[in-house]
Amino acid sequence: MKDAAGPGLRGRGTAENPRSRFERLEVELDAPPTGQLATEYLEDASRSIIARNQSPDVGFDASINPYRGCEHGCSYCYARPTHEYLGLSAGLDFESRILVKKHAPELLARELASPRWQPQTLGLSGVTDPYQPIERKLEITRRCIEVLARFRNPVVVVTKNHLVTRDIDHLAELARSPDGTAAKQSAAAVFLSITTLDGELARKLEPRTSRPARRLEAITELAGRGVPVGVLVAPVIPALTDHEIPDILSAARQAGAGYAAWVMLRLPGRVAGLFDAWLARSVPERRDHVLSRIREIRGGELNDSRYGTRGRGQGVFAEQIRDLFRTSARRLGYPVHRPTLTADGFRREPDQLDLSRLFATNE
Repeated sequence: MKDAAGPGLRGRGTAENPRSRFERLEVELDAPPTGQLATEYLEDASRSIIARNQSPDVGFDASINPYRGCEHGCSYCYARPTHEYLGLSAGLDFESRILVKKHAPELLARELASPRWQPQTLGLSGVTDPYQPIERKLEITRRCIEVLARFRNPVVVVTKNHLVTRDIDHLAELARSPDGTAAKQSAAAVFLSITTLDGELARKLEPRTSRPARRLEAITELAGRGVPVGVLVAPVIPALTDHEIPDILSAARQAGAGYAAWVMLRLPGRVAGLFDAWLARSVPERRDHVLSRIREIRGGELNDSRYGTRGRGQGVFAEQIRDLFRTSARRLGYPVHRPTLTADGFRREPDQLDLSRLFATNE
């Protein structure tokens, strides 16, 4: 199904809705919708919440995703094709038809309490942002973090939203030793993802995320409460944002970031076409240069899905980006290693939970 949206569709990262690659029929509308597109929230009936990761490019083996789809609407999001497994589009559907896992905290508690669970670091989340706008109302991510704090199971949070600071109480609890003292090895870490410091560019690239300045404020607040916090320069977009790497690292360091990492732009499946259309619509004067540079680091293609290279790229320009990050990080005093998390404090039988409160769902 195809619902082409015109440039007048406000607050969305894409203006297209290409059919799922699993669908055989495609319908084109005579006139694209304009104005605003309301977001639809659908209940996800998943019976488990911990997903396993087989990629060596990701720093954890298991993750939890309270939502499927993401209203942040980042035009480049590599997770967009996951919506196609639901018979939906990687385009507008991905950012306007969100599946909500209302029972995620309860499922998580049951899985952590199972003797089959081997305590280890969980990623929150591995696919879509756990702090997208609807989380302010539903608090599913917050209740998942509360479960993790009760079990003292380590977690790494990656987000583009200042809303993560709402949950500093539970994150700070995980960052401390069980006896309440400062822990040498924490059970929590947070990375704020920053693509650009240019507020206008961010508004076009990532329309419903927190402004870059607000993400820097989140770093300051988390660091001030003793939560290990870093900056994730991601994605690095060749010929569009790569020159900002030193400034992003410097701003994050001044804000209190203790760690830094980066990931190159990935354009799997339908994302390549969606991002190309975004370039033509938003920065037409730079489109050809950006696409050319992407092909330079992807062996002549717009995407390379091979493990080991998909997060870094290859060739001269990819090496220049890598060296720029390393040199800048070293100059600013960022450590080479990432936060060391521990599951040593994990407890199979946590303190009694107020289930009526923890598993309540805000309607």
